[in-house]
Amino acid sequence: MPRLQADAAPDRWVPVTDSLGWRGRRHRKAAIRMLLTQAGRAVGPTGQTPRPGSGVAAWAMSQAAPLLMKRAAGRVLAWVWKADPDLLVVMAQVQRATNELRAARAMMPMEYDDTESFRNPHLGEGEKLAMPLPRDERTPPFASYTWDTGTHFVTVTAVCSDRERFGTVIGAVDDLARSLRVVDDLPVGETPGVLRIDPA
Repeated sequence: MPRLQADAAPDRWVPVTDSLGWRGRRHRKAAIRMLLTQAGRAVGPTGQTPRPGSGVAAWAMSQAAPLLMKRAAGRVLAWVWKADPDLLVVMAQVQRATNELRAARAMMPMEYDDTESFRNPHLGEGEKLAMPLPRDERTPPFASYTWDTGTHFVTVTAVCSDRERFGTVIGAVDDLARSLRVVDDLPVGETPGVLRIDPA
């Protein structure tokens, strides 16, 4: 299965994926709390003040998240904004392009058709959708990036908690998305030092 790699600037991003135990716990907890708050806002009644994400739930999920991501074996990567972990969470994922997944993407709401071309030097031409002001006020600002490799979809999703600050961080998300690449483990043939690549 292909795995993802990216060059996340250490002065901007804190990786969630490889932070186990006490390491990175504050950033994990902040990111998950922000996502829980945004999820609560999305499902709550319109106009209701969103409740902050539960501290206990955020802590529990922050402990489990790295282990779950580690089991994903590089198919999922995640980062939080170093200066303000509550502000921005970015997740990258690679998925096999099944017929069901292609059908689900084709049935996405009409506003998801408002994409622009976005080039990644490793993945080629893709699509970017930036939604700084979603129609539903309960939906947080977000951006998504997608590449279709033919066999897999590579996606990056960034969720921001502040509409006014979305424009100040989206450039850094662009840079991170451009650094994303897919790596695959190729079997070595019978002769040491010779890499045999299956033509299929």
